[in-house]
Amino acid sequence: MSASALPDRYLITPDPSAEADATATDATATDASARFDAFLARLDTALSAGITLVQLRAKTLTPDAWTALSRDALRICHARGATLIANGPPEAFDLTKPVSADGIHLNSRRLMSLSAQELELVKSTRKLISAACHDVQQLERAAQLGVDFVTLSPVLRTQTHPDAEPLGWPRFTEWVQQARVPVYALGGMRPEHLPFARTAGAQGIAAIRGLW
Repeated sequence: MSASALPDRYLITPDPSAEADATATDATATDASARFDAFLARLDTALSAGITLVQLRAKTLTPDAWTALSRDALRICHARGATLIANGPPEAFDLTKPVSADGIHLNSRRLMSLSAQELELVKSTRKLISAACHDVQQLERAAQLGVDFVTLSPVLRTQTHPDAEPLGWPRFTEWVQQARVPVYALGGMRPEHLPFARTAGAQGIAAIRGLW
């Protein structure tokens, strides 16, 4: 996907299990079919607000739960004209098998270990590739592999990774200007940070709380 076709906001969902546990009632806590109803409703609300690119981040689910949730999330995304990127449990990450999504997300470890041949398997199915980057070497590897877009983080300090040293806008800007792939700023991002990201040369912002 070309940069011109990418939106300026990239929603990364919170963990669906945590969302389900926080909203479950006694009646729904043991009802597998209703477990993720509240999560999917929140997703639909975000899409109705204009989000068109979503990463379904659900790495703690069982493969069966992941399959069911990703199918429902894809249906909701397509109904709203949005694109869904899959970031599921390790057991479900098999490039030789179909996935209920428009693309897949690579963590930085998988990005650095993935072979060009493996990536071709995904490209042959016309799936989009998103990757997580944290340094210049990973940005360069993403470009070499032909990844469609990446997140670069953490730009600012975050609640989820309070011990991670943030890049800050000056270093983020320097690295983005060296990048040969569209970059989303991730880490502490909110809608009001979008102008800063665009000025730095980024495609836009990626966020969990800030866009959910």
